[in-house]
Amino acid sequence: MNNLKIVVPGDSPPQIQGSPHLERLKSFGDVKVYTDRPETAEEKIHRAEDADILINSRGMVKWHADVLPHLPKLKLISLCSIGTDMIALDEAKERGIVVCNQPGRTAPVVAEHSFGLMFALAKRAAFMTAGMKAGKWHRMDNVYLQGKTLGVIGTGHIGSEMARLGKAIGMNVIAWTYHPSAERAKQLGIQFVSFEDLLRMSDVVSLHVKLTDDSLHLIGEHELSLMKPNALLINVARGQIVGTDALVHSLNNGHLGGAAIDVYDQEPPPADHPLLTCEQIILTPHCADMTPEGVDLLNEGAVDNIIAFLEGNPKNVVV
Repeated sequence: MNNLKIVVPGDSPPQIQGSPHLERLKSFGDVKVYTDRPETAEEKIHRAEDADILINSRGMVKWHADVLPHLPKLKLISLCSIGTDMIALDEAKERGIVVCNQPGRTAPVVAEHSFGLMFALAKRAAFMTAGMKAGKWHRMDNVYLQGKTLGVIGTGHIGSEMARLGKAIGMNVIAWTYHPSAERAKQLGIQFVSFEDLLRMSDVVSLHVKLTDDSLHLIGEHELSLMKPNALLINVARGQIVGTDALVHSLNNGHLGGAAIDVYDQEPPPADHPLLTCEQIILTPHCADMTPEGVDLLNEGAVDNIIAFLEGNPKNVVV
C-alpha cells in the first residue's frame, strides 16, 4: 500500500489542490497534484503513466480509449463528479480499471444553481445589465414564474431537487424520465408525462439527464419547435444534450424566450462560439457545483472512494 502513486493529472481550474482531504491519502502512498491542465495527450500520459490511482478533478481532462492502454499500472480512476463522459468506460472495463463517481453528492448545490439560472433568465438579468451598461433603459416583459409550468427532464438526484424547488415557489411541475413509475411520481409529488407533451406544456424546461447515446442531442430543432413560444430552457446537464445550432437558431428567430446554460459542446467554448452572440441567454462556466460546500463535498467523496477501494470495499463503481 505504501508504494502507491496517486496522481491528480490536471487540477485547473482549482478543485482539489490544497484540500485537507488529500492528507488522508498519505498513509496509502505518494500524492502528486498537477495544478495546470496538460496541453497534449503526450503530456497527459507522461503525468499518469506511473499512477496506480488517478483523481480526475476536472472533466476537461479526458481519458479516451487510445490513451488508457498507455497507463499499465492504473487500477482506479476516482472522479470529482457525477458525470463519467470524460472516461472511455468500455476500455477501462476491458483493462480492469475501476471507475468511481459521486452520484447525488452535490445534487442540492447543482439544483440551486439551476434554480438561480431560471430566475436570472426569467428576469432578463444579463440582458438588462448589459443594456444599462451600454446606456440603455430597456422596457421588456420579464417572466412571472409562480403558477407557470416547470418541465423537468430527468428525475435523478438533481432533477428531483429542481422539482422540489419549483413546487416550493408555486410552479406546476411535470416531468419526463426514461423509466417513470406511479410510485416515483407519488414520491416526488409530480406528474410524469410523455416527452413531447412536456415540451408542449412547459413554460420552463430544465435538463437533468446524463449524457449517453440515447440523450445525445435529445433537444434538437424538432424538439425546440414543439416548445411554447417564449419558453425558457435550462441546461446544467451536459452540452451535447442540446444541439447548439438548433438552439442558437431558436433563440435568434425569437421562438425561444431564452436559455440558461452551464455546459457546452466545447469547454471552454471558443471566442467565436455561436452561443456567445445570443441576446437572451445566461451563461456560466460549468460551475453549478462550485461553491465552497460543493467543492468540499466532491473532494471528500473522491478520497472516500479511493479509501473504500483500497480497503477492499469499493463503492460508487461505474465499471
